[in-house]
Amino acid sequence: MKVLVVEDEPKLLRAIRRGLERQSYAVDVASDGEDALSLGTEYDYDAIVLDVMLPIHDGFEVCRELRSRGRHAPILMLTARGAVDDRILGLDAGADDYLPKPFDFGELTARLRALIRRGPVERPTVMRAGDLELDPAAHSVRVGEVPLDLSTREFALLEFLLHHTGEVTTRTQLLEHVWDVNYGGVSNVVDVYVGYVRRKLVAAGSDAGIRTVRGVGYALEVH
Repeated sequence: MKVLVVEDEPKLLRAIRRGLERQSYAVDVASDGEDALSLGTEYDYDAIVLDVMLPIHDGFEVCRELRSRGRHAPILMLTARGAVDDRILGLDAGADDYLPKPFDFGELTARLRALIRRGPVERPTVMRAGDLELDPAAHSVRVGEVPLDLSTREFALLEFLLHHTGEVTTRTQLLEHVWDVNYGGVSNVVDVYVGYVRRKLVAAGSDAGIRTVRGVGYALEVH
């Protein structure tokens, strides 16, 4: 099994490398984000151990970029103990698991074995409608070459509409899939968020737009 370990603390990097090599792993190492991207793109790994705090590019950037380049080896992200935000950001960036520092080496190897058994996760299909492109794995949206800045809820709404391009989706469908069936907030929340996304598409000059079907719901269409 071939593993890439990315860690900028020399002592810890050496310790992880020695420990994994004793367990018969082939180990490549990198101490900054640039080398991590170079190795992670060039070689196929069975798993990647990736620290969050790195020089040049941090672990979140490395993870997102590897996923955007079609590299889907399982990633175990090392985070500071108690840094819940780091764990959330890491998982959102495409990491498969996280391990807080300091950690027991036995737990690290157990998590690696579990990730390797699971294997690489197939990348979700990039969705397109005209010049609009949404990448679920990278959690990014573009109109042509221009990135579109969407909130988490706006992203989920647009993703659902793209899944049903050309079809009319009801407000109930959107409420159940983008929020949840038990949502108890304002009654016009779907209309409000459709308005947010529609205005951003228009401002970006996209040839994809959201059409209102009076009394029914909405449809994403290419003009």
